[in-house]
Amino acid sequence: MLYHAKNGTVKMENGTMDYIRFGSGPRTLVILPGLGDGLRTVKGTALPMAIMYRMFAQDFTVYAFSRKNELPEGYSTQNMAHDLAEVLDLLKIPQADVLGVSMGGMIAQHLAIDHPEKVGKLILAVTCARPNDILTGSIDEWVSCARRNDPAAFMDSNLRRIYSADYYRKNKWLAPVVGRLTKPKSYDRFFIQAEACRTHDACDRLHEIQSPVLVIGGEKDLALGGDASREIAAHIPGAQLKMYDQWGHGLYEEAADFSPLVLDFLRK
Repeated sequence: MLYHAKNGTVKMENGTMDYIRFGSGPRTLVILPGLGDGLRTVKGTALPMAIMYRMFAQDFTVYAFSRKNELPEGYSTQNMAHDLAEVLDLLKIPQADVLGVSMGGMIAQHLAIDHPEKVGKLILAVTCARPNDILTGSIDEWVSCARRNDPAAFMDSNLRRIYSADYYRKNKWLAPVVGRLTKPKSYDRFFIQAEACRTHDACDRLHEIQSPVLVIGGEKDLALGGDASREIAAHIPGAQLKMYDQWGHGLYEEAADFSPLVLDFLRK
């Protein structure tokens, strides 16, 4: 199969977690996706993910992990990090480099703090160490759309807050179609993860991170703001910071040099 792409589900002590794997490199890279996991897990996305991140397939065996399928009310980003540590043990992955995107970056912070032996290098992309007004506004807007069962408005808000103004202008007409196609049977999983984002706070412990860290942010990030990335970098000793002037929250898809930037950091 192309890039050795594989979909899988691992059985945990208290539930199951979907994951994908691709690549055949000697090192391990773990990718943690954002809040979109609340709508759909990574199950079935092995091939498109492998194509999107194909640049890593030779150097790394790449895993992307969802949150576990059985999320109770009040579950935190720290709880999710502990779940990930358990799954890494079950899959016999003693240590991995970690790329956490958005909410995935929140989970990655706790993983690096509470389970430092499991994290090699750490990339925190378009994420935050604690809530701010921009993040709270985004979460409130998305939750409101979901609660009134308006998938078109939900998707329009996502496109507007995540992607560049040019991308939104060209593609906003897709919001009703994509909204209907991606609407989950229930938003419960999304609500739990949204609340975990709203209550995430690792700021006072960021100085405990021992891994080499690259922080990546966008000055035009309408989902949580560019200052969130600067705050993280300021609290982690020795962290590198890359800010994109022209991109927002979706820079991991829109910036052509995002994957080369991450790969260069990992190879050094």
